[in-house]
Amino acid sequence: MLKDSDGSYGHVLKYTGVFGGVQGLNILLGLVRNKIVALLLGPSGMGLASLFGTTVDFVSKSTNFGVPFSGVRRLSALYDSGDASALEREVMVVRAWCLLTALLGMLVCVALGPFLSQTAFAWGDHSLHFMLLSPAVGMLAVTGGETAILKALRRLGVLAYVQLFTAIAALFVSVPIYALFGEAGIVPVIVITAFVTMLLTLRRSLQVQPLQLSWEKHLVGEGMGMIVLGVAYTLAAIAGSGAEMVIRSYLNVQGDLDILGLYNAGYLLTITYAGMVFSAMDTDFFPRLSAVQQDVAATNLTVNRQMEVSLLLLSPMLAVLIIALPVLIPLLYSARFLPVVAMAQVAALAMYLKVLTLPVAYITLARAKSMAFLLLEVSYFIVLVVLMIFCFECWGLLGTGIALLLAHLFDYVLINGYAYMKYGYRCSVTVFRYAFVQLSLGAFAYVLTLTASGLAYWLLGAVIVLLSGLFSLQVLRRKTHLWEALTRRFRR
Repeated sequence: MLKDSDGSYGHVLKYTGVFGGVQGLNILLGLVRNKIVALLLGPSGMGLASLFGTTVDFVSKSTNFGVPFSGVRRLSALYDSGDASALEREVMVVRAWCLLTALLGMLVCVALGPFLSQTAFAWGDHSLHFMLLSPAVGMLAVTGGETAILKALRRLGVLAYVQLFTAIAALFVSVPIYALFGEAGIVPVIVITAFVTMLLTLRRSLQVQPLQLSWEKHLVGEGMGMIVLGVAYTLAAIAGSGAEMVIRSYLNVQGDLDILGLYNAGYLLTITYAGMVFSAMDTDFFPRLSAVQQDVAATNLTVNRQMEVSLLLLSPMLAVLIIALPVLIPLLYSARFLPVVAMAQVAALAMYLKVLTLPVAYITLARAKSMAFLLLEVSYFIVLVVLMIFCFECWGLLGTGIALLLAHLFDYVLINGYAYMKYGYRCSVTVFRYAFVQLSLGAFAYVLTLTASGLAYWLLGAVIVLLSGLFSLQVLRRKTHLWEALTRRFRR
């Protein structure tokens, strides 16, 4: 059964706040970095960087066999059992497989360089660029394994430290290189950033779990169960990265690098930056859900509470984003990125649906129904690609935002419908009530962007943001000791 302390509003709010806060600092650093990079490279340069980065992510997820995911489950179970020797053995297995997948990823990146160049670009030969990016693929595999170890051993503070200093390192690495070399510095920046991230992660993980070498031949064989579990997860990740790669390649070929750069900027501002509220799910929510996954009532309670807190935290941020994008875009990037405002405002609405979908999607993962998870993910990505192509042909850049909104609506119906029939999941009346209020305010904010301007726009926008924020604050204050905790801190 679910302990109240593990599933209470206070617990969910605490860990969502911890990782959301770290992610918020990362985002602030990323905003500074993106602003400088946008000025140095422009939309076309950012589009090129996005294309290379997406390809590296695709190759990495295609060759890591799901070790960063399945390793967490195996290590976490041993950590909870208190069997130190078995835990040390399993850590060696995870690290052995990470080295193997790192080598495989590098070889695949080198071998597929010409194919990736032809697929991603309609001009020039970029085979050498993809070959030079192969070390980044290998280093991502090592980083993923060490991160899995830290997650399983509940070193949440260490993970927060690594995330923060990785963002700082990315800022100080990328800016001088782009200033000196322009677009020619994109490949070095990706490789150096991956190297620094790996070093920071290794430094902390080796302090927690020291390196132990073993030359036993059957060590790799012991990890086959982990690999089997991770295969479906890997295939789903491949589908996701592949879909993003197809979308970006399509926009590059049918549009140009400027269109791709604008799309990437809008995507970052909405999809990626809203992820700060979702950052606690892998490290806190997923383990709690896994512990009660056979208890339908406890599962429903855990999912609904996570959904409520995430919705209350994210909704005021989305209202601000929708209203303030005409100011934020030139402030965070440059005036050359203003054409993406309309796309990003539509895409922001998709995040309301995502917050009502993602916690439910974790039920399938918690029950280790890997094939079901794969089919659900692949269905979403196929629909996303089809909608992206259709909507871009019809409405241009604005159509990409419409495609994201429609794809998330499809995903919401699919995931919630499947969980309703298969796992007995029931969305609570409280979630429906909160969602109705916040979605209504978000819809009003978007309608305002189409119908108002000048002083009326900003006054009415401020009212909508204020109502959304006050509603969330009042609920959180009533259901947690948030107000008392803030008062005590102020008095101290």
